[in-house]
Amino acid sequence: MRLALYQPDIPQNTGAILRLAACFGLPVDLIEPCGFVFDDRRLRRAGMDYLEHVELHRHRSWDAYQAARTGRPGRLVLLTTKAPMPHVACRFEAADSLLFGRESAGVPDDVHAAADLRIRIPMRPGLRSLNVAMAAAIVTGEAMRQLGFPSS
Repeated sequence: MRLALYQPDIPQNTGAILRLAACFGLPVDLIEPCGFVFDDRRLRRAGMDYLEHVELHRHRSWDAYQAARTGRPGRLVLLTTKAPMPHVACRFEAADSLLFGRESAGVPDDVHAAADLRIRIPMRPGLRSLNVAMAAAIVTGEAMRQLGFPSS
């Protein structure tokens, strides 16, 4: 399983997601451009000393990310508020890439259309969305639970 961040704009959220990936041993695909300088002190503060434990792959664009995925097994699973399927109804697979959009705008229509599967976190009516780092933790936790992590 992999995590993919589409053009993140908040360094603290990106740092928190990178820390999550380090703790679960998941590689991360960062699809640029970012809305901040990647060596931002706020990113380092949120990620703490966990950042050195992340297998990070930076892609200069969506097209570069798609080219890197060519031939790689697994589905692209987009977390979006526009999905009909709740994340708990999804049967995650070990080769899935979980894609999280920009905090300010999600993902554009072409990226949405490229996903193999779209899921959402159910919430109370009238509320828009969760913080992307919290959403990443919820969905990643469920996926890892289904896949048997940790094994003991």
